[in-house]
Amino acid sequence: MPVFTRLSQSSPPGGPEAGPATEPEAVQEAGASVSRLAHLRAWRTRHPRAARALRRTTTALASALVLGALLLPNTLPALAPGSFTRIPAEAVAGIVVALALPRRPRLAAAVLYGLGLTVLTAVNLLDMGFNEYLGRGFNAALDWDLLPDAQAYVADTLGGAVATAAAVGAVVLILLLAAVLVAATVRLAETLARHRARATRGALAAGTVWVTCSALGLTLFGGPIASERAAGALRAHAQRTVDSLRDEAAFARQAKADSFGATPPGRLLPDLRGKDVIFTFIESYGRSAIEDPVMAPGVGRTLDTSTEALAEAGFHARSGWLTSATFGGSSWLGHSTAMSGLWIDNQRRYRTVTAGEHLTLTKAFRKTGAWDTVGVMPGVQKGWPEEEWYGLDRLYDAFDLGYRGPKFSWSTMPDQYALEAFQRRVHGRKRDKPLMSFVILTSSHQPWAPIPRMVGWDELGDGSVFDAIQKAGNKASDVLTDTTRSREEYGKSIQYSVTSLTQWLERYGTDDTVLVFLGDHQPIARVSGDRASRDVPVSLVAKDPKVLEKIDGWNWTEGLKPAADAPVWRMDSFRDRFLKAYGSTPHPSKG
Repeated sequence: MPVFTRLSQSSPPGGPEAGPATEPEAVQEAGASVSRLAHLRAWRTRHPRAARALRRTTTALASALVLGALLLPNTLPALAPGSFTRIPAEAVAGIVVALALPRRPRLAAAVLYGLGLTVLTAVNLLDMGFNEYLGRGFNAALDWDLLPDAQAYVADTLGGAVATAAAVGAVVLILLLAAVLVAATVRLAETLARHRARATRGALAAGTVWVTCSALGLTLFGGPIASERAAGALRAHAQRTVDSLRDEAAFARQAKADSFGATPPGRLLPDLRGKDVIFTFIESYGRSAIEDPVMAPGVGRTLDTSTEALAEAGFHARSGWLTSATFGGSSWLGHSTAMSGLWIDNQRRYRTVTAGEHLTLTKAFRKTGAWDTVGVMPGVQKGWPEEEWYGLDRLYDAFDLGYRGPKFSWSTMPDQYALEAFQRRVHGRKRDKPLMSFVILTSSHQPWAPIPRMVGWDELGDGSVFDAIQKAGNKASDVLTDTTRSREEYGKSIQYSVTSLTQWLERYGTDDTVLVFLGDHQPIARVSGDRASRDVPVSLVAKDPKVLEKIDGWNWTEGLKPAADAPVWRMDSFRDRFLKAYGSTPHPSKG
């Protein structure tokens, strides 16, 4: 009443007693609100049928949104119409709560319900993305640290502007989703309250049908009609989080116990003394590259050709399979698992172990005092404190190799150049001790566009020779959106990396060179396949027959291509097997 009184007593616009300076803002806003409400009521009065159609349409859309959020699956293959032909128990429970509460608590409950649906939808969308790329669901306790890496990858691949737009777009999408779902739940709660009798009968009927379908185990389109999808998803994520937190403490204890932790230097790797040993990881080099019908023909020819070329140069190889601790990404988890002998399948484990003193295979070489140890990592573009944990005397990162050519999407330089720079700056120099090298090759990193091609080794120079190759290559955006092309280009990138490495060995390897190379993980699920294993190939190459004789008991396949029935070991078993094969004596640390 006071508002209307003051409005009615105000002078007409332009009158001597009126003006913005004399009208309080709160009163103006209230007046505008009342005016809009009056206008809406007048429109409803003039157009009752249109108003009723609009109200029903809005309620139907709100219902569809809520049901869709409750039934949304967490994998792309399950995203089919049949997944939404269910009766969600959470919807029935929501109706009961809304009918039982007075107005203000009902509105509060509706807002919380809408926010809960927002969280559920966001988690399901994250699950879809993680399943599509990493072959597993999102872990709320572990995976937030991966989001900045994902943004950095997008920036390197598609540009900083795209990465910023994607990050901002994701935030805006979540906020918009929250606003829409909260509005939908509030509208449905108010609609239920206005039609309490009918809503009560409907809830009773829906509950009865749900209980009946659940008790009888009735299904439709391959799934149960009585659904608890939303509650089950939240329970699974909660349990996953709890298990991850418990795992961290258990793993910390495990990492302190080391079967070779107290082995004296003189009893580590005695059978490799005098050898130049190189451990090389090829990015995303997985079993699918050798066995998938799209990639296998080209990769198989490359492995066979390289095996023959190495044999002509006096080198022979043995190959098997390792099951990686990671899939589709997070390469550092594969590196650390193979080198530490611990199963490091998440970021918390990685941080725990790299902060400790657990003996890595690479550090074992430095501990002997018989080798100089170096790392060659063209993918490292910032400080890398793990250098000490790996036991490296010197690290050569992206800025230490003299490269002046173009980037190839995420990869800072082609593998052929990185290996030639390794030869010029490290491997080819005279030294008092043999060399243990830890080399990470990156040209086969997603998105596999553009891909370098081989040039003459004497033409590499500072890398400028790759300018024209990079410009003529495929665009990352074109390959990323096409699954078939992604698989084809992935296979080509593996061929390039393997060729670069084996040609380098032919050119620069000596009688004392021992090369171990392996994949860090399979490529993303969209390329490797929905049911692909986590296996990666591993090969050991040497001229000295005594080096290969030491692993005869491993029963690995001759050549660079492991047979389908070659032994498969967990990647965390590799360190101890390698140490024992070359004469190391276990001497556990106290932990």
